[in-house]
Amino acid sequence: MTSAGQAPEAFARRPKRADARRNYDALIAAARDAFAEHGAAASLEDVARRAGVGIGTLYRNFPSRRHLFEAVYVEEVRALSRTAEDLAELPPWDALVAWLHRFVGYVATKRALAEELLHDSEIFRTCRTEIYAAGEPLVSRAQAAGVVRDDVGFDDVVRLISGLTMAQFPSPEQRDRVLGVALDGLRPAAAAR
Repeated sequence: MTSAGQAPEAFARRPKRADARRNYDALIAAARDAFAEHGAAASLEDVARRAGVGIGTLYRNFPSRRHLFEAVYVEEVRALSRTAEDLAELPPWDALVAWLHRFVGYVATKRALAEELLHDSEIFRTCRTEIYAAGEPLVSRAQAAGVVRDDVGFDDVVRLISGLTMAQFPSPEQRDRVLGVALDGLRPAAAAR
């Protein structure tokens, strides 16, 4: 939220009409894929083509490349937050692990967009707050259940997982194996055996 209690513009831009919303969602999905493949240099024409819309539709929804970057980033954060809510019925450890796997995907998208967005921007601050609001309860719940060490905080977990995502893995299987080793380090000594 901004100091006036209002969300940044990218949080409020979603269209209301069903057809416009479909185009918006298609553009977000296409941009997410294009940025994951080609980084921030992905062509906006390619994004429009992937979404099945014309370049004019892209620019009506996103007047600049930065607007598109912000919208993709915000949608990734919202999806990550929804995932935390969706996992509430799982046992604490399973919920945390599932959410952290989703967080790994989010970090990959964030890295592609970070080149274009300032880390100190209002969007980054607002999204960070939303991520912490989604993730901290998962860690606290797992700690209360005795399946996560009491001496770590959510910020420690974020840094651990973010650090792992900086490495280039030759396969998703190796990435998941390394992530599993890191997650085992979050368990209390008795639970890790």
